[in-house]
Amino acid sequence: MSCYKAILEYDGTGFHGYQLQRNARTVQGELEATLARLNSGSPVRVYGAGRTDSGVHARGQVISFDLDWSHGPGKLARALNAHLPRDVAVTDVLCASEGFRPRFSARRRRYEYNIYNAPFRSPMRERTSWHVWPELDFEAIQNGSEVLIGKHDFATFGTAPEPGGHTVRTVFKARWRAYGPMLIFEIEADAFLYKMVRSIVGTLRQVGSGEITGIDLSRRLDERQRHLSGPVAPPQGLCLVEVVY
Repeated sequence: MSCYKAILEYDGTGFHGYQLQRNARTVQGELEATLARLNSGSPVRVYGAGRTDSGVHARGQVISFDLDWSHGPGKLARALNAHLPRDVAVTDVLCASEGFRPRFSARRRRYEYNIYNAPFRSPMRERTSWHVWPELDFEAIQNGSEVLIGKHDFATFGTAPEPGGHTVRTVFKARWRAYGPMLIFEIEADAFLYKMVRSIVGTLRQVGSGEITGIDLSRRLDERQRHLSGPVAPPQGLCLVEVVY
């Protein structure tokens, strides 16, 4: 029995999130069903680095699992992709140290959120971005993002993944890039709260539209009150890009 680490990419549109759920299609569920098929029907538990929500995408999710496989990681990757559905695939499979668990070993995680800032909707971008109009003030959202950097209590923007868990996180990077009408928010932290990124993006959208100022955002962060967050941005614009070890 060997431990494997795999990099996973998926279109989250057709999934009720990453984590296994009863009577719902999930990324973990598809992975475990496929691995059981490769394991002569015996169940295989899959561990993930992040529990992405329903509709959220990934191109850098990290998983691990133990499997009795004697043909090498390259053939394992090909076998997985031959049996996985079209909206999920492994992009790399490696041998890992015994007991490796992606969630607890991770040092940083990086997400991106796409906003399509244009007067008309784009069917080609419907599944991977949030259509927002009127035009956002790019300088305002860039400046507003800077207050997020550092170690803060982010209780305003999310809840702890585990009951009773703390809400302090360290953000290493929070910045926007613009490519024509596409605005891409990149945020990297040691860990994230439940709905933290989408809540931050929803609040920054308010800054960009002039509903609140960057100072208001900073005050909301300091207040540590969940109801002070802006509307939660829709899931389809969010993507887990990388997990750093």
